Amino acid sequence: MLKATLTLLSGSVLAHALPLALGPVLTRLYSPQDFGQFALLWAVASNLAVVVCARYDFALPLEPRPRRAALLMALCLRIAVAVTALSMPVGLALWWWQGLEQAWLLPLAVLAAGGVQWLGLWATRGHRFGLLATARLVQQGGAAVMQVLLGLLKLGLWGLWLGPVLAGLAATWLLARPAPQGGWRRLLRQPLRRLQAMAAQHRDFPLYNTPHAFAGALQDTLALLLIAAWAGDAAAGFWALALRYLKAPATLLGGALSQALYPQLVHARSAAEARTLVRRTMLTLALMAAPLGTALLLWGPALFAWAFGEQWSDTGVLARGLALYIGLHFIASPLSVVTLAWRAQPWALRLALVGQVVFFAGLAAGLHWGGLAGAAWGVSTAMAAYFLYYFQALAFWNEIPHESLA
Repeated sequence: MLKATLTLLSGSVLAHALPLALGPVLTRLYSPQDFGQFALLWAVASNLAVVVCARYDFALPLEPRPRRAALLMALCLRIAVAVTALSMPVGLALWWWQGLEQAWLLPLAVLAAGGVQWLGLWATRGHRFGLLATARLVQQGGAAVMQVLLGLLKLGLWGLWLGPVLAGLAATWLLARPAPQGGWRRLLRQPLRRLQAMAAQHRDFPLYNTPHAFAGALQDTLALLLIAAWAGDAAAGFWALALRYLKAPATLLGGALSQALYPQLVHARSAAEARTLVRRTMLTLALMAAPLGTALLLWGPALFAWAFGEQWSDTGVLARGLALYIGLHFIASPLSVVTLAWRAQPWALRLALVGQVVFFAGLAAGLHWGGLAGAAWGVSTAMAAYFLYYFQALAFWNEIPHESLA
């Protein structure tokens, strides 16, 4: 797992280094209002993208035989086409409701983000970690570069929106090779009865993991809507920028580690080995999260004002309030695949719904009593108990199914 993680991590470092390095440039090319509106558009696209294959794509590492994997890919392809098409009326509704003309490109954004997720798991199944790292660099780094170039052309919200859409489509194209057994055209000719049988075999993924993933992504969307309604688009921009940078370490390490951890858990030789792997991962992440949270508490406001300019000084105040939440999220993010490998999606769904209630209770109470800064402290306080329970449950899990072990 170490070699696979390091390969993915090297690509992730480069992929995230460009957006992080170019962030101070972007905050001087685009206004907080632009960032707030873009964050809402991209949150809606991401919400649909996480379920673009009804989470059947996460079953790909569980299918060792090429022919059955190709059949599962055919099922994913048909669902992805349907979800992409259904996103068109959502985009039109968002255009009408918020007056954002960029929303008509929502299907392309869903295809870009969802395609990278789906085909990234296809590459993970084939242990093509070098290709996956390259695609991540194209998606993340390419998006930031394009946003800068389009910002220099004074395109405003269009520049922020088109950058990740075009970069995501390019990364999807890269990951589409090599094709599944029989080629892409053959996937469209698979008999419906065979697709139905495959769908029934992995029904836990759409039944439990789809609402889980959708609810998780919906959290960001609803949080932005609540903040924008309470304090305006600029406040939503502050919140979006803070979370973009504060969650970057979790995204950087978490994505690489989870994609390497997932197959290792699936093929663990015993339940004891699987639990040991999870505990070791958790401890390592905690040791890395501690200095991150401490730095935000001590120097968050000064760092953000220095890096992004005085018009973004409120973002640093948010960073300090969110420090505890970000540290715990850093640990939890890579562990999301554990319940997939252990077929514990029903439990994970129930807990995630509880987490949604806890998150919004903290956010709403904080907004009411302390404004935007209060919202950050409210989220950190409320989510601390939730995450600690989650870690304890995974560390002492006793119901690892035999079929998930090699």
